Amino acid sequence: MQTRNKFFDDMSQMMTNAMGVAQGAKSEAENALKGMMDRWLADRDFVTREEFDAVRGMAQKAREENETLKARLDVLEAKKG
Repeated sequence: MQTRNKFFDDMSQMMTNAMGVAQGAKSEAENALKGMMDRWLADRDFVTREEFDAVRGMAQKAREENETLKARLDVLEAKKG
């Protein structure tokens, strides 16, 4: 009976170790894939969401300023004519 318990203890320990190794391999694979994707995206000059939002905000502000200036020009032309 003692031999059987040691066998199961050894098997349990081996399975626990195998799970730890598998978890470590999974983490390494995820990190490697993330690194490859980051390099691939950087090589294609994609912008980040923050950069996109900043430029969109600047464009919106420029459109609003253009509308204000156009309205002022329309007023000046009306006074002139």
